[in-house]
Amino acid sequence: MGTERVAQLEYSEFQSAMLDEAKRRRKAAKIIAVLEHFQGPLQGLTVGDVGCSAGFIADELAGAGAAHTLGVDIDVPGLRRAADRFGGRVAFVCGDGTALPFPDGSVDVLVFNHIYEHVVDPDAVVAEMRRVLSDGGVLYLGLGNRLGVIEPHYKLPFLSYLPPAPADRYVRAFGRADHYYERFRTRRGLRRMLRAFHVWDYTIPVLATPERFAGSELFPGALGRLLRAALARTPLAALRLLLPLVPTYIWVATKTPRRPAGAALPRPPQPL
Repeated sequence: MGTERVAQLEYSEFQSAMLDEAKRRRKAAKIIAVLEHFQGPLQGLTVGDVGCSAGFIADELAGAGAAHTLGVDIDVPGLRRAADRFGGRVAFVCGDGTALPFPDGSVDVLVFNHIYEHVVDPDAVVAEMRRVLSDGGVLYLGLGNRLGVIEPHYKLPFLSYLPPAPADRYVRAFGRADHYYERFRTRRGLRRMLRAFHVWDYTIPVLATPERFAGSELFPGALGRLLRAALARTPLAALRLLLPLVPTYIWVATKTPRRPAGAALPRPPQPL
């Protein structure tokens, strides 16, 4: 049997990527570009980052003009770092995603970026985010795919395909961890998780036009430039066929039906 899952406290203490400021700010630029295309500027809005850790993305959201910016996590060391640096313009709160400390309908924009695989009950977190989101609010989602070939945390091929016990043996055999904690879902499983929302898929637009969405961090370096050029030339129908194996999905979800407000794109976002 796999190891029983408990909350990942102090995540930034053992996952150094959470403290890579330059990379986190690049991710924030992509998030903001997608949000602004979908719904316009963040000025005057209340914006929350669920799973904010050391606060770099929350700081960028505040810098983009949000009237009130909130950062929520159970990562106490990360929150301390965040409050020390950015507490002047971001309110950081230690809180569980299954019991967000905000009133119903009080947040205009929520960010949930590469978090669901780390929480014990992602369905409960999604339901709680829906509760605190305003009726016209927007939820940004960066979602890892179980069928992505290279597992993003341990860089082992097909790791996320395995049941818990074989996955534990796999990471131990390569000296990456004592056990494999993360639990990914397929595209179908993720859509089921978001079934209470109206969802637009921005994955193809970000992959095919990264310059529009500050998405070059998805494929860095010289090889990345070649891949981006190839994606830009690939027919839309072929890109859609590849979606079940894309390592990360970028979705925007709303409680009520809405359409993207931004300019038309050669590879437009699609409703799910």
